[in-house]
Amino acid sequence: MANLSERGAAGEVAVILLDRAGVVRRCSRTAAELLGYTAAEVCGRPIANLLEDPSPPSRGPIRFRHGSGRPVELSVAEVPLEGSSEVVLIVTPASEAGVWESSSAFLHALLAQKQLGIILFDTELKAVHTNGTPGMYGWPPLRVGDHLADVISTEDASEAEGRLRRVLETGVAQVAVEQRMRARDASKRERSFSMSAFRMEDERGRPTGVAALFIGNTEQWRARRRTEMSHEASAVIGGSLDVTRTAQDIASVLVPALADMAMVEIADPVLEGDETPKGVFAGSSWSLRRVAVASAVGPWPVELLPVGAVVPKLPDTAHVRRAALHGDTVLNTTRREMADLFKDPELIRSMLPAKGHSAIVAPLFARGHLLGFVVVWRTEQPEPFGQEDADLLFDIAARAALSLDNARRYTREHRAAVALQQRLLPRAITRTTAAESAGSYIPAGGGADISGDWFDVIPLPSLRVAFVVGDITGHGLHAAATMGRLRTAIHTLADLEFAPGELLSHLDDLVQQLAEEADPHLKDTIGATCLYALYDPVTGTCSLAAAGHPPPAVIRPDGTGRLITVPPGPPLGVGGMPFEVTTVDLDPGSTLALYTDGLVHARSGDTDGGIRELLHRLSSLCRHDETLKDIGQAVMAELTETPSRDDMALLLVRTQRISASDIADWTFPDDPAAVADARRAVARQLAAWELDHMAFTTELIVSELVTNAIRYAGGTVGLRLFRDDATLVCEVTDGSNTQPRLRRARGGDEGGRGLFLVAQLSKRWGSRYHQTGKTIWAEESTTAASAQDTALAAVWDSATL
Repeated sequence: MANLSERGAAGEVAVILLDRAGVVRRCSRTAAELLGYTAAEVCGRPIANLLEDPSPPSRGPIRFRHGSGRPVELSVAEVPLEGSSEVVLIVTPASEAGVWESSSAFLHALLAQKQLGIILFDTELKAVHTNGTPGMYGWPPLRVGDHLADVISTEDASEAEGRLRRVLETGVAQVAVEQRMRARDASKRERSFSMSAFRMEDERGRPTGVAALFIGNTEQWRARRRTEMSHEASAVIGGSLDVTRTAQDIASVLVPALADMAMVEIADPVLEGDETPKGVFAGSSWSLRRVAVASAVGPWPVELLPVGAVVPKLPDTAHVRRAALHGDTVLNTTRREMADLFKDPELIRSMLPAKGHSAIVAPLFARGHLLGFVVVWRTEQPEPFGQEDADLLFDIAARAALSLDNARRYTREHRAAVALQQRLLPRAITRTTAAESAGSYIPAGGGADISGDWFDVIPLPSLRVAFVVGDITGHGLHAAATMGRLRTAIHTLADLEFAPGELLSHLDDLVQQLAEEADPHLKDTIGATCLYALYDPVTGTCSLAAAGHPPPAVIRPDGTGRLITVPPGPPLGVGGMPFEVTTVDLDPGSTLALYTDGLVHARSGDTDGGIRELLHRLSSLCRHDETLKDIGQAVMAELTETPSRDDMALLLVRTQRISASDIADWTFPDDPAAVADARRAVARQLAAWELDHMAFTTELIVSELVTNAIRYAGGTVGLRLFRDDATLVCEVTDGSNTQPRLRRARGGDEGGRGLFLVAQLSKRWGSRYHQTGKTIWAEESTTAASAQDTALAAVWDSATL
């Protein structure tokens, strides 16, 4: 009784012990206080004397006579003692008993709810009570003694039990936590719940388990997921102007958020940048091609059409025709219906996933043109697609179609621009007597953009060759067009045999003129940098001038490299500044590297550091006797893993020298008699080279050029003869800057026919100027010349008779 009394006092519960006659034998202090007496005053009195009504009701509160004379309502619970005639009355205030009864009624009502799942877990998280019934959650109910993992997937059970265990250990409740649950059985049915969990304790505050409440919010969760997927699609799709990349973005957004498998099929004309005819049935005049796929259940099945395959002609149905005409039809169907549509077993095998049970087909329709279709399947998710899913796919497909059409338009414009740029660029690999070369070019964005970076190799008279690399300001078609104009101008100026510095000065004037012709708001975008190098294989010298361009590098035959110091000068278009020329000697077999700044910046953010890295890399590759093409590809491959912000151009040149045995030099005084000496010297040299068949023509050319130099220039005359496998070059140098002019002599004129004869006898001729005078040159072909010599000899003989 002492324990009961203490428990009653602590919990406001009073205890009275009655004998068989109903007399109070003992009474707790709390009971006495409730009745308004002392314990001694209550003991020994019949319990009936303490009642307001000697015949108390069988249910509800009982009215006692309080010691003050007023009645008091108390709730009484009668507990017989085993093996004794005595009875224990547990007395509590009626108001507190009402709370207990209300709580009990509330708990019973709560457990009876079918929309609200309640599970009571013990400390081992085994179910001890649940209101779950078969079908309540779409999977078998949780039974007493089960763990959550017995009815839902291991992954979801582990997550939920982790939360319940934290509640059990910390006592901190979790309220309205979203919990996904997938059935453990073959149905794999998926549900979402709002889970709240509270720790249960005994009278001493020790944990006895966890009470968990589950409120189903699957529909809200699916609606929220659809909204999130729509936002993700808006953010992801359209970030690229590549048709294939855009199609893959569409498939990736849909899987696994909406479907287990997705495929995007695009019309072939769209892939080429062209439009599909309006209102034409898909497949009647063009083919669909599977461009992108996505699968949430592993690799793409081998039996299905792979990426790149042509899609078989679609069945001629009302849905397809309406999609082609209006693009407003979405087909929400099943595998059986699709199989009935295709009919052909092989077509069914290649087009319909084996485990697919529900599908949606939506058209990609933009600006009145059907671009293709997007198809999604559910193979693992047990629920079929609903109308909300179809509406969502239609919305995503409609927005994605605009992105696809933008990508198509860009593809068309880009293809035209690239074609223009490729036509403007020279051949990547060239080979002349002076040098072999290999050029590499990568537009900005890894090929997604076009621009005005260029390189060029220009064969010039006297077996010389010019090397050019330049960088136009800005990107796009305008930069490519400007590059074409500058490249044409450089070819023209190079043919006029201007020195590098003078050539850049003329080119600077042209860029200023282009800026004046441009729209006012585009003037600041007209500009360029350029490096021009002129190599002479006879002397082995290279003259260079730069307009705001990085310095070139040279790798010697032994693999050691260095930069050629070239005063950079101002960029083209600035005007008013000269361009200095640097001349260096190049050993035979040296590799000259000309490049644009994009190649440097792609290697390092620091320009000087990038140049050093490039020089080191080129030196390393040249030591291994790699071809120029392989060296260029190796350098570029290292920089294309991520798209560059700027274009990259690289021109590699391996220089050669004309053998000394193929060069002959003479100097003659200012004396008309020296002309005969020059002819005899040339004849002897041609005989030594076994070119006797060219003797008459060459002697005639030399005679005319040396005679003109002695007659009009005065001073010492230089004569040089050199050759390669196909060309014989004759050069006559004098100290005059007078421009030689070709004219037609009249019948009575005694002179004026010299240059005319030179022009007729040579393949081409011209002149160039230097600091101490000029050089007139003439080139002849060393092959098939004997017949020409015979004919010319006959003409000459008849003219002199």
